[in-house]
Amino acid sequence: MKNAMLNGIIVLTMVGCESKQRYTQNSKEIETVKTIFDNYINGDWDAYKSHYADNAQIFINATENNPANIQELIAQQKIEIEGLSSYSIDTENQNLEMVLDDNGETWVNYWGVWKGTLAANQETFEIPIHITFEFVDGKIVKELGYWDNSKITLAMMQIQAAEAAKSTDTDPEQ
Repeated sequence: MKNAMLNGIIVLTMVGCESKQRYTQNSKEIETVKTIFDNYINGDWDAYKSHYADNAQIFINATENNPANIQELIAQQKIEIEGLSSYSIDTENQNLEMVLDDNGETWVNYWGVWKGTLAANQETFEIPIHITFEFVDGKIVKELGYWDNSKITLAMMQIQAAEAAKSTDTDPEQ
């Protein structure tokens, strides 16, 4: 009887000590994020969209009281890359991790560098970015992204101002 009780305690201890892996750098969710980045670079917006739940909430440089949806995200990204001759995400020096948090939520965190070249003057920018994705049933349900666009925005404003000044100088009615 003592052996049965002892074996029972050992089994309960072993089962009680088992837990899900809470952190990894290799997962299907991480592979999905890499695929999304490839879709973005290749302009394959339908494939890009397919990784998001229909009701996904997206917060790019925004607070959580101002969500966007996937259609709005894609529309914004198309506008942002319009004036670029090239753009990429540095896949050599990126860091990706998947975390199962205390609430049982699955998140993939990305840290890396976005690179882009303005078509108007060939000025190149490297912008550090952080994006975190929440997954449910293999789909992204929430995305939060943070980076500083100010340098590229300022450069584009300067180009527009120079073009406006140039057209004013050459306008015969002025």
